[in-house]
Amino acid sequence: MIKHLQLSLLILVAVAAKAQNMDELQFDKLSQTLREAKADSTRALTFARLAEYYRNWRMDSSYYYGVKALTLSRTINYPSGEARALSVLSHYYFAKGELPKGLELGLEGLRVARKHNLIYDEASLLIRIANVYANLSDLQKALSYYHQAIAITKDAADPFFYGAAHWRMGDTFAQLNEVDSAIYYAEKAVDIAQKIGNQFIQQGVVPTLGYAYGKKGYDSLALRYLRSNNGSANLIMRSIFFKDRNQYDSAISCALRAYERGLRGPARQTELASATLLSELYESTDPVQALKYLKIAQAARENISGAANILSAKAIELEQQERESEMKLAELNLRNRFRIVATVAGLALALLIALLVYRNYRKAQKANTLLQQQKNEIDQALAELKQTQSQLIQSEKMASLGELTAGIAHEIQNPLNFVNNFSEVNSELLEEIVQEAEKGNLEEVKTIALDVKENEEKISFHGKRASDIVKGMLQHSRGSSGKKEPTDINALCDEYLRLSYHGLRAKDKTFNAKFETHFDESLPKINVVPQDIGRVILNLINNAFYAVNQQPATNSQQREPLVVVSTKYLSDKIFISVKDNGNGIPDSIKEKIFQPFFTTKPTGQGTGLGLSLSYDIVKSTWGRVEGGDESGRRE
Repeated sequence: MIKHLQLSLLILVAVAAKAQNMDELQFDKLSQTLREAKADSTRALTFARLAEYYRNWRMDSSYYYGVKALTLSRTINYPSGEARALSVLSHYYFAKGELPKGLELGLEGLRVARKHNLIYDEASLLIRIANVYANLSDLQKALSYYHQAIAITKDAADPFFYGAAHWRMGDTFAQLNEVDSAIYYAEKAVDIAQKIGNQFIQQGVVPTLGYAYGKKGYDSLALRYLRSNNGSANLIMRSIFFKDRNQYDSAISCALRAYERGLRGPARQTELASATLLSELYESTDPVQALKYLKIAQAARENISGAANILSAKAIELEQQERESEMKLAELNLRNRFRIVATVAGLALALLIALLVYRNYRKAQKANTLLQQQKNEIDQALAELKQTQSQLIQSEKMASLGELTAGIAHEIQNPLNFVNNFSEVNSELLEEIVQEAEKGNLEEVKTIALDVKENEEKISFHGKRASDIVKGMLQHSRGSSGKKEPTDINALCDEYLRLSYHGLRAKDKTFNAKFETHFDESLPKINVVPQDIGRVILNLINNAFYAVNQQPATNSQQREPLVVVSTKYLSDKIFISVKDNGNGIPDSIKEKIFQPFFTTKPTGQGTGLGLSLSYDIVKSTWGRVEGGDESGRRE
């Protein structure tokens, strides 16, 4: 029984906690607005806001202002004020335990909000209708309305109801004992609340998280949430936590404190939940107390979700469905009448149109011919533009290949030198083998043969190294195959850093810069297209080397050019950073650096496609691109 009362308890207690945190400045502001308001619409909205302000702590005042807002809004035909007033009055009856009346007003307000496309009020009403169904134990219908609230507020400018709907979803799944779903929606609500700085939602989610983590066996984490405050909801959940672990004294203490709070509140949900819990806790130790609280719980339950309330709610639901059917039928009849009138008018115009059509037929033929010619010209221009774009992209790739060529030549020269040197040494050793063999000195022959074998292994090693460098160059020069393979990001960064440096040195003998690497050795291999990621790294490093060699004319302290390439493993992400101590990227152009053809380099030194291609490659691999800041960092 306890878990069937959990959601309704959390809904009312959390709302009451916020209401008791009275903001005097807010009240003064509303009162001043009401005194100074000249437009009736402003007065109606202010009445509604005052009703919301008083809800749950001065319910008579909430009802008074809610009725005034509703009456005035209907008098001046103001849908926004009417929907908002119906929302707060729905909550008033809900909080009093008159669930059918709360449902009736909520559904009426929802019709008004949807008719006039009032998203903010629609979200509020959806959540309050769902709260009623949750207290009537119709949890699937409650989930349906919470889902609707999430759907319409996903992209809302004010995400409060988006967070509130996730909170309520978490409560409902906790009530259904689906703890994984409860944790998902509750933590999502916390994320949203933290982004908008809303303590109300963050505090309201605490009991759900405490309950759910307790059910999963994370006791220390559950208690951290459950002991974070002494609200009624947390006391109930804390009592359930201790009861499940047979700590009955602590469970009874928490339940009694919650019961006392429930007696002071305007609604009976807390009283029902705590009394039901106490009747179970006293069942084996004090039957008299157990019977006492059982009777209290039964009385509260009948008041909140008894058979009469459920039947009334079903009747209201059927009435709502019937009303919607009637509205749809009336709308269909209106459309049919409109179609008949439109058909008659259309027939009358048909003859006139026919004459105009025939007269304009030849003109239309000429116009169509002209349009077809223009279309063909546009198609041809588009095809040429696509071809030019492909050529520019390939040109950018070949430009980066040109910059790599000198670096690759430097890199490949080292293993080739080893191959040549060891080949010459082996030739000399083979001659020595022949000489020693003629002398019959077999031991010396064996020794020299081992040296030859060792040299052959070195030749093979450096030959493969040269082959790998050539293979990498070919992969860069041709289009990406799109095939992903396990790739060592550290090795890829190191290779392209050296190739870029040597390529620029070969291109410009005056070029000089220091470079450093800070690689995270814990990086795992990841499945990427290595030639694509290599192009991204190469573009960033080339830009960094270019930047450190552009010293400002007014800079009195010349900096030693430095480029730092680093990697870091962050949980499920790999972070690659290229940082330089150049002039940085001005704020005025930061938003443009990924635009195609945008470049700050002099004419002839850059196509403006490098960072644009890099951006597309990274986004296509589910990565994230961050522009440089004024310190010269590029990520």
